[in-house]
Amino acid sequence: MKRADQRYKGFKLCKMDPKFRVSIQPLWRPEAGMSLFLLFSKEHEMPVVKVLSQDAYNEKVELVQASSMTPKEKGQMLGRLAMRSREVTLNEQGKLLVPKDLSEQAGIVAEAEVYLVGRGIYFEIWSKVNFEAALNIESSEPDNDELGIF
Repeated sequence: MKRADQRYKGFKLCKMDPKFRVSIQPLWRPEAGMSLFLLFSKEHEMPVVKVLSQDAYNEKVELVQASSMTPKEKGQMLGRLAMRSREVTLNEQGKLLVPKDLSEQAGIVAEAEVYLVGRGIYFEIWSKVNFEAALNIESSEPDNDELGIF
């Protein structure tokens, strides 16, 4: 996947079901049988679950491999990435299971509203409260818009 491929755009309010599943909008669903990778992360010091396609995951691996880190540091970084990632697939109804422990680590509870947030080459799953705070932060940041995009 090229960096210019901005598959995941916008954001959508959804509901986590009692089993910690969320319905993924059709345009964001991977091809049948393709895996996604869940990765706990933080944005603006708030917890979030990043959802990476195989291509987005591979891009992270390539970024580490191309870095100036020592071979030992690269191995440690790639090991951390692998350990912290969970490979998942969507069910037949297009729902993504976010394991309970990972959901709760990100501040997401069953039967609560969550946001699916497009970030270009990947998307994120946010608790409603945390996303609204992050949106406020990102909306109030000055646009360093030398390219005239915004």
